[in-house]
Amino acid sequence: MTSRLNPYLSFNGNAREAVQFYRDIFGGELTVSTFGEFGMPDPGFQDKIMHAQLETPQGYTLMASDTPPGMEWNPGDTITVSLSGDAGDGLREAWARLAEGGTVKVPLEKQMWGDEFGHLIDRFGVPWMVNVAG
Repeated sequence: MTSRLNPYLSFNGNAREAVQFYRDIFGGELTVSTFGEFGMPDPGFQDKIMHAQLETPQGYTLMASDTPPGMEWNPGDTITVSLSGDAGDGLREAWARLAEGGTVKVPLEKQMWGDEFGHLIDRFGVPWMVNVAG
C-alpha cells in the first residue's frame, strides 16, 4: 500500500446520505462500515456510519463518518486530513512530528479493526488522523 493523503468528512447523522450523493456525482466504489458492526451498544446509533470510503475512477478518495456520541459536531469544523498507509511509509514518524506542539486526541495505538490509529490537532489547529495498516 502506498501512503495516501485525503480529506475525511464528519457528518451529524447523515453520512450515508452524503456519501451516496458523492458516489452519484463522482461514480466509483463505496464501502461502508457501521458503528453496530463494531459493537456500538446504542441502538439509535448502530446503523450510523463509523467509516465510509469512496474510491472514484478519477483516483479521488473521500472518507467520511457520522460524529459518534460524546463528540461535538461543529459546522465548519467537519474536515480532517487523513494520512494512511503501511508501517514502512514513515507514518509513525510523521505522527510524532505532527504531534509536536499539538494536542493528541486519540493516541496512535492498535484499534479494534487491527490497525494503529491516532487523531491529533497540530500546532496550527489542523486536525489529522493517521492510520498505520496492521
